[in-house]
Amino acid sequence: MAAYISMGEAHRRITEYLNRFSDAVSYQDGKTLCRLVSVSSDSAVLVSLAEALNTFQDANRLFRQSEKYSQYADILLPMFRALQSYRLRNLVESYMAFEKASNAFLQEFRNWESAWALEALYMIAYEIRILAEKADIELASIGKTPEKLKGAGSFLMKVFGVLAGKGPKRVGALYVTCQLFKVYFKLGTVHLCRSIIRSIETARIFDFEEFPVRDKVTYMYYTGRLEVYNENFPAADHKLSYALTHCNAQKEANIRMILKYLIPVKLSIGILPRQLLLDKFNLMRTTTISLSNILDGDMDTTQYMHYDSKMIKSIYRGTTKYSDVVLALKRGDLRLLRHALQEHEDRFLRSGVYLVLEKLELQVYQRLVKKIYIMQKQKDPNKAHQIKLDVIVKALKWLEIDMDLDEVECIMSILIYRNLMKGYFAHKSKVVVLSKQDPFPKLNGKPVNS
Repeated sequence: MAAYISMGEAHRRITEYLNRFSDAVSYQDGKTLCRLVSVSSDSAVLVSLAEALNTFQDANRLFRQSEKYSQYADILLPMFRALQSYRLRNLVESYMAFEKASNAFLQEFRNWESAWALEALYMIAYEIRILAEKADIELASIGKTPEKLKGAGSFLMKVFGVLAGKGPKRVGALYVTCQLFKVYFKLGTVHLCRSIIRSIETARIFDFEEFPVRDKVTYMYYTGRLEVYNENFPAADHKLSYALTHCNAQKEANIRMILKYLIPVKLSIGILPRQLLLDKFNLMRTTTISLSNILDGDMDTTQYMHYDSKMIKSIYRGTTKYSDVVLALKRGDLRLLRHALQEHEDRFLRSGVYLVLEKLELQVYQRLVKKIYIMQKQKDPNKAHQIKLDVIVKALKWLEIDMDLDEVECIMSILIYRNLMKGYFAHKSKVVVLSKQDPFPKLNGKPVNS
């Protein structure tokens, strides 16, 4: 329960906040202004202000009495209501008031020639998304249609429009773009990302390298996910690898998020985790541990410096759900792959990678046939390239996969068609005749049948 404060103390706190806000604008102190508009934070200044506003009900009077404060009334009066409502857990009211304050702030921002207030605008963009998400949860809980996040997206598009011009403010466009991505992914309207991606990647006013690294990593992460959904795996590999390479090495949660999509992409283009070397992760052998070794389970704990054991275990936990998938690919074990997909089905579906992983079955079949080929080569090198279908049927039966000759013949035909095997099928004798030169082409970083 909040402690009782006197009317005089409440007046002092509100006046102190107003002075801080006014001074931050006057002296173009973007960092201070940023802290003053962070409604959902637990900063001592805003908690203290909320308590004061509950006691001093007539904040309007302070604006009317001073020209110094009145010029910011359109921003701060709704900001005060947003703060009070948030502390009282009236989240829909808080969002609506904050949206009003944000529009007023954006109008002021347009009038400021330099980019000194970008950090504060970033905070406004972040806050409106967070408040909208919480407001929608409240609306859904009382049986109403969640609609505030959609409204936040519209506001963020206005912000993007303000930043997407010539001048120093344009450097903030990528941060707002990333906030829009988060909105669209949350709403399931990822198709709306296309127009803003075109603006970033084709507009001459933007130079991607001039954006902050933090924003470039987030941008490449989300656009990489979009490429995964579009099954454009080479592009997804490029973008997600960029995100991993430039990600802050101490941000373990971010690393796990990137790997959650990058690993399936690497698997889809024929690169197993031991080959998923993260040399470009700014990690030299003498100072770090390779995440590929973590995935393979042969971690040398004497090798790393700036990754502590807690972080490594955390990253490992975030990627172990793929360990059986990788093992299935190495062994040619279709049963293990299907078991792994079934065990982690909910997670894979939520991540949007289930279908990507399911399509790895063809690579598993390829590896199984390759193992049979190697075994035959050891027994009789002259006939190794001739594999009877019933041998494959027996191998699958040993894996508890029941298939008849016709089904196996169909699968072998698909493997040949998709260039996972070189050879032809002798239908009458029920034999796969493999090429004597490179019968199992490697994907070499290309998707199946590309």
